[in-house]
Amino acid sequence: MEIPEKMTQVLAEDGVVAIATLGEEGPHLVNTWNSYVRVMEGGRLLIPVGGMQRTEANVAFNDRVLVTLGSSKVAGRHGAGTGFLIQGRAAFITSGPDFEVLRAKFAWARATLAITPDAITQTL
Repeated sequence: MEIPEKMTQVLAEDGVVAIATLGEEGPHLVNTWNSYVRVMEGGRLLIPVGGMQRTEANVAFNDRVLVTLGSSKVAGRHGAGTGFLIQGRAAFITSGPDFEVLRAKFAWARATLAITPDAITQTL
């Protein structure tokens, strides 16, 4: 899936990314930063992982994720600010090229969270 140009602009600005998962113990939400997200060929998103133990357990139980991200600095449909909702599937990766590409930039990363979007919707 191709990443919309407007979302690429958002990822280049300061902002918070929220990642929602659903596990045996119910829903869970964790945050990271726009600047940590790397867009790979085919629209896959790679995110460095420091903690995220419950997120990892939830993804092992159910790989479906919802991700929101936004920035007040990118014009949206109705003025300043825009955001996106991403629906997709996630996997935690601890070796190989997808891990190494982030580990080179984020030495603290213990894993890479790889998200393959099924749908991307501009929400603002």
